[in-house]
Amino acid sequence: MGGFSIWHWIVVLVIVLLVFGTKRLTSGAKDLGSAVKEFKKGMRDEDKPAPQLGDQSRSEAQAREKQAEHDERDPR
Repeated sequence: MGGFSIWHWIVVLVIVLLVFGTKRLTSGAKDLGSAVKEFKKGMRDEDKPAPQLGDQSRSEAQAREKQAEHDERDPR
């Protein structure tokens, strides 16, 4: 009952490549990398409060109001 040798791991790797294919494995690795990157970004931005569901609609409404005010002052 010893540990696995390098040959065991090579056989396992070959079987995984045959079952899943390289395209699926590389896309999975890219997804995992982007998830880790987003997690790290979220941890850095921990100071900032998370936006609430209604905050985005409020900011969009404020932007529309500012645009309307600008259009009223400077008609072209």
